[in-house]
Amino acid sequence: MAKQKAAAGTPATVALTALGLPFAAHPYEHDPSAPSFGLEAAEALGVEPDRVFKTLLADTDLGLVVGVVPVTGMLDLKALAAAVGAKRAAMADPAVAERRTGYVVGGISPIGQKTRHVTVVDETAQLFDTVFVSGGKRGFDIELSPADLLTATDASYAPIAK
Repeated sequence: MAKQKAAAGTPATVALTALGLPFAAHPYEHDPSAPSFGLEAAEALGVEPDRVFKTLLADTDLGLVVGVVPVTGMLDLKALAAAVGAKRAAMADPAVAERRTGYVVGGISPIGQKTRHVTVVDETAQLFDTVFVSGGKRGFDIELSPADLLTATDASYAPIAK
């Protein structure tokens, strides 16, 4: 008898499963006209927006860096640069972000990226038992503990949101 292959997930869910980290998958109907992917996710999933985090890539003098911040705020580029010991940071070109992560903008997950990047999670994630991040495509979020998010991404906490 042929061995059954497990159903394929996104690179993020595959990575979490391989690491043995618990998570909950939360698919929702994505509206292409939504002005904010993150706020759309919070509303569709019925969770407080402060618990939903967006994944942003910044270009620093040390290379690309991932910042994970609440969808209710913005990434503080100076704080992100300081957190990783860089002199400067600017938002990465969306095409570069897609190519380097393997995800599309609006669905970039901090977990399971094509190229591993230095990752910093805003310290406010620690205020919650679980947080939501993109699961690797638009209309799909993953809920997990902030500690497991750090483990999965080898990240650190810093005050990087404003």
